[in-house]
Amino acid sequence: MKLITCILCLLFVPVPFAMAEDAPAEPFAFADFTWLNGNSRQKSSLLDSKYFTGEFTADANYIMDFNHPQDHSLDGSCESGRTSEFQLQQLGIGGDFHYEHVRGRLMTQFGMYSSLTPINDYSTSRGQGNLGSAYKYLSEAYGGYHWDVMHGINLDAGIFMSYVGLFSYYNFENWAYQPSYVSANTPWFFNGLRLQVFPTDKFKAEFWLVNGWQSYGTFNSAPGLGTQLLWRPNGNVSILSNDYWGHDTLGIAGRMRIHTDDSIEVKYYDDMTAKMDKAAFSLTVDAGCENGGGVSCNGGKGGPAQNFLGFMAYNRFWFKKDIFAITVGGGAITNPGRYLVLTPPINGATSASGGANSAYFTQNAGDPFKAWDASLTFDYMPDQFVTFRVEFDHRYANTPYFVGPNGITPSNGAGSFTNQGAAGSYVSGFTPDLTKLENRINFALMVRI
Repeated sequence: MKLITCILCLLFVPVPFAMAEDAPAEPFAFADFTWLNGNSRQKSSLLDSKYFTGEFTADANYIMDFNHPQDHSLDGSCESGRTSEFQLQQLGIGGDFHYEHVRGRLMTQFGMYSSLTPINDYSTSRGQGNLGSAYKYLSEAYGGYHWDVMHGINLDAGIFMSYVGLFSYYNFENWAYQPSYVSANTPWFFNGLRLQVFPTDKFKAEFWLVNGWQSYGTFNSAPGLGTQLLWRPNGNVSILSNDYWGHDTLGIAGRMRIHTDDSIEVKYYDDMTAKMDKAAFSLTVDAGCENGGGVSCNGGKGGPAQNFLGFMAYNRFWFKKDIFAITVGGGAITNPGRYLVLTPPINGATSASGGANSAYFTQNAGDPFKAWDASLTFDYMPDQFVTFRVEFDHRYANTPYFVGPNGITPSNGAGSFTNQGAAGSYVSGFTPDLTKLENRINFALMVRI
């Protein structure tokens, strides 16, 4: 009887087993990568189901700026915009849809993100449709299709998180609250098409056709092109190279932008039985330039130099089975031409109203800008769904850039501060208080379910 039973097992059972062995491995599922900077540290989702994996995320902060600006303004950051107040930085509700080969993702952005993100996109000033308002409450919104080829191929269309810059748009996924300039001054999102190809379970190649550099619309006629190559040879190393090409100066179609962003992350210590159970570092180097239309990459006959060069490095230590963590890091940039410097919101200035025509902070061809920063971050993570964070940031620029005690908003003379006239316009008798130095402490409570 046992022999007959075994024969029947061999006849009927091996088929599904063989299929399981022959099925391609899921990409990057061979190891635990929740330690990565810019990657979710969650190992499971509470809102998972067969067709939809839900997500709720909340990020609230209180920022103590040692400059004590009287209008509570903060500039040079996409991750925060007010000081000395409790603010809801980001509230997102959405998730991932998945049915057979069809896929999609929706994530809202309410709170400060819905205001800070659109003002850094000046493609919205071209043509009709009011793109800044149309998309302001969406951080991610796309649909796509999956093919079971190699280890998977995905084609998606819509709004995606950027592949440029190591840090995530969502602070819950980052080692620090305020990323260095290399990440903070590069795109947080793209609008267009994305093709993901997984030749193996350890390598991914992405190809992008997008409207432009962090833009809902196009700046000229040509789209932006980009690639990402991501390789994780084992559970302790992640190497990526991101590259971009486009014409991203509004109204100057002959000006080309190229940019490369390259990172390595290494987990060099892992012992869950020790008090300090993990340690890892990340290093990111960025380089790029603009050429044509009166500027050149290196200066000379083509016009003033307009380029970008920078780095950032972070080291993180985890303690007590990942309940506590300390991160130390920082970086520096040089950006003559200031084409990637975030426009200070002086009198309500935006990227569309500011730039080279700004009344108070110019971004003319060749204008110098050099800056560096350092940060120290402490995290308390009682479980995988919540992070309590305290962080000290020190930032410096070679030109007055950060908000000083008297603020960057005109006073109406009655104790309040309100923008006057057109956004970023000159106001008689008003001088914004800009300083080269900023020190602040960020307190944040971040939740993701």
